Amino acid sequence: MRAIFVEKYGLPQTVLSFKEIDKPIPAENEVLIKVKTTSINDYDLSFVLGKPYLYRLLFGVFKPKHNIFGMELAGIVEDIGAKVTGIRVGNEVYGDISDYGFGTFAEYICIHENAIVNKPKSLSFEEATAIPHASLLAVQGLKNLGNIKQGQKILINGGGGGVGTIGVQYAKLYNCEVTGVDAEEKLDMMKSMGYDFVIDYKKEDFTKNKKQYDIILDCKTNKSIGSYLKALKHKGRYVTIGGQPGSLISVFLLGKLIKLFTSKKLCILGLKPNKGLKEIENLFEENKIKCKIDGPYHFEKIPELIQYFREGKHKGKVVIKMM
Repeated sequence: MRAIFVEKYGLPQTVLSFKEIDKPIPAENEVLIKVKTTSINDYDLSFVLGKPYLYRLLFGVFKPKHNIFGMELAGIVEDIGAKVTGIRVGNEVYGDISDYGFGTFAEYICIHENAIVNKPKSLSFEEATAIPHASLLAVQGLKNLGNIKQGQKILINGGGGGVGTIGVQYAKLYNCEVTGVDAEEKLDMMKSMGYDFVIDYKKEDFTKNKKQYDIILDCKTNKSIGSYLKALKHKGRYVTIGGQPGSLISVFLLGKLIKLFTSKKLCILGLKPNKGLKEIENLFEENKIKCKIDGPYHFEKIPELIQYFREGKHKGKVVIKMM
């Protein structure tokens, strides 16, 4: 089978290569999946670059511990281990597999049966691979930590990516006013996805325009904690879903301290992969939410797509189709 290999850290188009390797055989609790579609996420970029350096404790200090990366898929089960009970051969499945490993940038993968769920027939493979990670970051961030309520004012920083394009639609189910922050070339697309207001981050700092929000969902975490607090209303909640480790540590430490002085809250989302997918499936089936897919692209383009993702040029979720 074909797979994309990374054997050392570096720029995507210099360290990634295509290799032919043996098709894996499932262990007793694993399923063998023929990958139909996969996607690109922040973890994949960090896996290739080896940055932020703190992530090397996860991926390998001097070089990657695992050669095949990728964490999201949709596909068809071709074989199962002896102790697999919830999945059958022929099932169409999907999910964020990051709790159990990586390796979706290949034609086949063996993974624990609990890493995936059965795919509804109403979802295409392209839609299914775009949903798990981004939609649950958005929903768990807005609902579980943000405690979203009807008619609130919400800002999504990094609003033109996979999380933001799902998050704005979810917030609209609560009749919220939603502002999105991203690059100028994404603003028209963001308006089409439902944003009431859009901000070009190069022209305007949303923490300095004196506007305040009930919830800030931050995909970037690239400003000072004090500036975020100023942009929050009384009892407002700031929720970060990712960013530089130093910034995240600051949110974690100061989030505990500020409880003593203010009603505002700083929160870090610890994603629970695939938890809550049934709600997302229902919303898609009821046409209340739709995917913004960037692609699908051919498998051979993954190295340049990792760089494309790194430059932040993607609109919605970058999806790759195995052909």
